[in-house]
Amino acid sequence: MTRPVTARVPAKVNVQLAVGGLRPDGFHDLANVFLAVGLHDEVTAAPADTLRVTVEGADAGQVPLDHTNLAARAALALAERHGVAPGVHLHIVKDIPVAGGMAGGSADAAGALLACDALWGTGATRAELLEICAALGSDVPFSLVGGAALGRGRGELLTPLETGGTFHWVFAVADGGLSTPAVYRECDRLREASGAGASAADVPDPEPSPALLAALRTGDATALAAAVANDLQPAALSLRPALAGTLRAGADAGALASLVSGSGPTCAFLAKDAEGAQVVAGALAASGTCRTVRITSGPVPGARLVDV
Repeated sequence: MTRPVTARVPAKVNVQLAVGGLRPDGFHDLANVFLAVGLHDEVTAAPADTLRVTVEGADAGQVPLDHTNLAARAALALAERHGVAPGVHLHIVKDIPVAGGMAGGSADAAGALLACDALWGTGATRAELLEICAALGSDVPFSLVGGAALGRGRGELLTPLETGGTFHWVFAVADGGLSTPAVYRECDRLREASGAGASAADVPDPEPSPALLAALRTGDATALAAAVANDLQPAALSLRPALAGTLRAGADAGALASLVSGSGPTCAFLAKDAEGAQVVAGALAASGTCRTVRITSGPVPGARLVDV
């Protein structure tokens, strides 16, 4: 029998998420600066008669086990493209917070693609895998690529970015999730309510911050902290006002920057160094404003096969 194959895939934080106006197709143009960080899911693909998904780890009960699971959809897409029977058991070990704005589902999709490609011997090219990733979701291509990158379009058109050092992060995980589509709808609603308008004709085209890109390139955490931004943060705070207390607790503990990660509800805190991250994490854990706290750093590589 063919040996199971395991892929390891990182979480991400958006150090800048600039959101354009609502397009006629219902999407928004983005300037999305991704940084892969060292919290990982593992996806193991093993031979099976039919496609099935099992999950273990943090919040495993919140992950769908049917064909709506992004990892299952990734396996089906690869099988269809190569005329392979989609018989595979995908076992996901979760360490990335579920529905937390850290691309856990997207990571699992990228991991499943890589693992199934190796298991089935489909020999898909990198470009082909990225094409399937983009069809699955806006964040999935970055989960495959990792490191640091600028995402254009819906976030799926990637340009790798140079980084000059390691950035230390603390993540405060909230109770429950936030629906990404709901956060985008609230962003549009808030823009309309402000009188500025929410359509692509009303909102300037999103652009990456030159200061932020320079800070990544030089590895300057203080400069990066001054430039981080998330256009979805007001919407996430509107839907989940308690997140303001989490952001305040991290800032009071000395975080260089405090922001909602992606569409939330996980909050991300940039620390000066590893010691600073420990201090921020301790204060957040004691603050009563979040469920759990995680310390990590980035950038780290994207999806890769591992021996288990």
